Amino acid sequence: MRRARRFVFRDRSPAVTEHERGSTSIQVVLLMPALFAVMFLGMQGALFYHARTVALAAAQEGVRTAAGLGGSGAAGAQDAYAFVSAAGGDDVLKAPQVRSSRSTANATVTVTGRSLSVIPGWTPTVTQSASAPVERITQ
Repeated sequence: MRRARRFVFRDRSPAVTEHERGSTSIQVVLLMPALFAVMFLGMQGALFYHARTVALAAAQEGVRTAAGLGGSGAAGAQDAYAFVSAAGGDDVLKAPQVRSSRSTANATVTVTGRSLSVIPGWTPTVTQSASAPVERITQ
């Protein structure tokens, strides 16, 4: 009777030494959290930028209404709220607050809210303001 031979394959290539075994696992353990941190920071930056842009556009929309001939601060604030709602509402800018004022010379609308966050426990605040001269008939 013949006995079955057992073959044992061992990597004896000179490229892998005893000191380098397991180094791939260590590299993955150290580099993957850094890679995820960079991805999450990039996503957080994009969400903050988008919320900031929506807040600025809402403030500009509100100030156009407030500064118009026959406009009011309340009408400007209402248009700013409507713009935030149309742009995504709480999915873009959480808990928006609009402050609007109109004097005889200037109208100002300020939109404040919180940006969405992918980083737990951190909700950045966004504040954008727009001002314009009030339209009036002069001679």
